[in-house]
Amino acid sequence: MSVIGKPSPSLTQEILSYLGLANKTAAWGTLGTLRTFLSFGVDRDVQRLLKAIAGQGVDHATIVDVLTNRSREQRQLIARSFQERTQQDLLKSLRAALSGNLERIVVALMQPAARFDAQALRAALKGSGSSEDVAMEILATRAPPQLHQCLAAYKYDFQVEAEEDIKSKTSGILQDLLLALAKGGRESYSGIIDYNLEEQDVQALQKAGELGTERTWILILTQRNPKHLVRVCEQYQRHTGRVLEEAVQHRFRGNAQAALLGLVSVIRNTPGYFADKLHQALQGTEPNHQVLMRILISRSETDLLSIRAEFKKKFGKSLYSSLQDRVKGDCRSALLALCRAEDI
Repeated sequence: MSVIGKPSPSLTQEILSYLGLANKTAAWGTLGTLRTFLSFGVDRDVQRLLKAIAGQGVDHATIVDVLTNRSREQRQLIARSFQERTQQDLLKSLRAALSGNLERIVVALMQPAARFDAQALRAALKGSGSSEDVAMEILATRAPPQLHQCLAAYKYDFQVEAEEDIKSKTSGILQDLLLALAKGGRESYSGIIDYNLEEQDVQALQKAGELGTERTWILILTQRNPKHLVRVCEQYQRHTGRVLEEAVQHRFRGNAQAALLGLVSVIRNTPGYFADKLHQALQGTEPNHQVLMRILISRSETDLLSIRAEFKKKFGKSLYSSLQDRVKGDCRSALLALCRAEDI
């Protein structure tokens, strides 16, 4: 086994700087289940992973324990330190040691968030079958900085703009919707309620529904800030006597309808939207591991606690118990670790 030496000054400085930032923010300003590990020791983690990979038999439990208890930034520091100390690529070493769904989870955990999103978006746009809902999910639920980084990673990894793949994969209203979301032009919330704009948007949506002007729907639903749109949804129901979703179902068809319904769900209640997707992924003969992995990993540092609460409220059973009951195999412990705990 290789002897691990002292970290280089540059890495030491980066780690100390990162931990200093973590201490300043106290690492608790999140609704994620996974937070910055305040007792982080990069040397200790590298040693544990090296032993888990190179020892007698692969120690899955240790690999899961380390990687599901560190933030994504900390995992990146571990990977850099592992490379500097052992001259080995940690991701390649983990892939060689693991297989199946656990390997896929570990690979996803070790990637920068932007690359993880970019690869999921690429798979949705280039894969066989209809997976535009995944594209809508990523484009509609990432904060503007995250979306910008995702699209930059997409271009870097695949040597093409995501917009070009959207144009080649989709058409019509669905294409217009995804392109509008990809531009990341949603207005930020100013803290001021604009009652006049609310009224204008409600009337515009009503008129567009009557005249069949789909672009008005796309413009409003992709450009206005979510808090404003929640009030527009409420006012629309008061004015028309029906919820906005009914109008979408009446006016649109096929993939465009599904995408717009998903977007309205995101606007109304993002954690509820993800709770629905997780519940759907747990149905059927076999759970959809790909959906479970994507959502639990991508939301673990942002709002998975809120998603868990919505899941329990909607379906009467905790997400943790549902995963325990439905997921089998070597990836079960990793998904449960990301979910974190039972909701009583």
